[in-house]
Amino acid sequence: MWKIDRLSEQPLYQQIANHLEQRISFGEFPPDSRLPSERKLAEKLGVHRSTIILAYAELRALGIIESRSGSGTRVSKHKWGLVPKHTPNWHRYVEGGQFLPNLPFLRRIREALEQDRSLIDFASGELGADISPVSEINQLMSQDYYTEYLGYDNPQGYLPLRQSLVTYLNTYRNISTTESSILITSGSQQSLYLITQCLLAPGDAVAIEDPSYNYSLPMFQSAGIRLFRLPVDRQGINPEDIRTLYRKHRIKMVFINPNHQNPTGVVLSPQRRIELLNVTSELGLPIVEDDPFSLTAYNGSPIPPIKSMDTSGSVLYIGSFSKIAASGLRIGWMVAPHSVIERLADARQQMDYGLSVVPQRVAAQFLNSPLFQPHLERLRMRLQFKRDLLVKGLHDELGDLVSFRIPQGGLHLWCKINPKVNESRLLEECIRRGVIYVPGSVYGSDTEYVRLTFARAKEDEIVPGIAKFAEALRSVVKESH
Repeated sequence: MWKIDRLSEQPLYQQIANHLEQRISFGEFPPDSRLPSERKLAEKLGVHRSTIILAYAELRALGIIESRSGSGTRVSKHKWGLVPKHTPNWHRYVEGGQFLPNLPFLRRIREALEQDRSLIDFASGELGADISPVSEINQLMSQDYYTEYLGYDNPQGYLPLRQSLVTYLNTYRNISTTESSILITSGSQQSLYLITQCLLAPGDAVAIEDPSYNYSLPMFQSAGIRLFRLPVDRQGINPEDIRTLYRKHRIKMVFINPNHQNPTGVVLSPQRRIELLNVTSELGLPIVEDDPFSLTAYNGSPIPPIKSMDTSGSVLYIGSFSKIAASGLRIGWMVAPHSVIERLADARQQMDYGLSVVPQRVAAQFLNSPLFQPHLERLRMRLQFKRDLLVKGLHDELGDLVSFRIPQGGLHLWCKINPKVNESRLLEECIRRGVIYVPGSVYGSDTEYVRLTFARAKEDEIVPGIAKFAEALRSVVKESH
């Protein structure tokens, strides 16, 4: 009669592994007895077979079960004191690691997407295949560029890509820099990871937006960094709040996503940008500017980054290909003083000896090609069309049940659910009905918010997806009453 608790923070595979371990210890499955096949147990418990594979792998690592060719999965003969051998308790090692796992909601979303590929995806913060430059990248990759030696490259990144980025940043973002002040990273998250590991120390305090994508990244807590919040309103953060946090907590760094902020879509106002630079300059605080969405501005006139106004070298500027081209290339970059770049490049070399040269070559060639600008124009047009479909669906299906501001760029719509609902129950009901999103609490917000990402779903999925979301919401609201 045992059932999986789908509202639990514990992963499904771990629940199953713990339950089987208990049954084995109680003698329900004696030594050398055969366990159900992965397929049969998955059907019985109503989960994907991959979940059972993970559960069995956990028990196998503990030495509780073993798999034999031709005889299936059996309870080990030697686990219960018959032979004095001990298997490491891998579960204890995993639980004791210093690097924290993803938040439970994010693990649940990932698991659901892996188990059911048909889910309409309003959760994944990346471009769908229908708006990515797939044909352009294929065209570039079909050309012959594998003529050079494919060995370890400069730890700062492939030089031709850094040179291309110098031109790109000057042309599109009004940032003047040199190739020696650019570090190529495996996306924006590696840039943030290197900053938390190399420029900050355990116990340091930093300021982040509230709500913020950074709140969903356990890397800050893993590094022992204390997070203090800067509330975001219609004009972005209030720079005077930084002064308050500095007096109270001696913050050492400010993390900000000023253009089409994730998750709210808000753009920091011009006046507050000036105030931000003045306050941080007065306090001697560096700013980490994460700028993945600027070029998605639907009017075709991206707002200049704070880095373009930086005359004192206090802004560490982070960019990425993920939100404007292809997340699978794993190409990001950081612009910073050369001494910072050298320090972070040295650390990154210790981690992985640098990125693969192949995607860096592809990225450099794409930036330099006549294909890049037309792709950006099509991307903005398609994103705006998807946004409009989402907005229409929300108005038609939900009306006064939700409220939101219409974003003018980016990939996300930040939506407030007006009736009070249980966010765990709502997420599970949405998954059951075939649609998925990210609950607002993942970003440090109150539980009545959700982030709906419209870039991944296909155009013909968006309105049906919102209809499913509306059905789930009304069902949960009815239950709560």
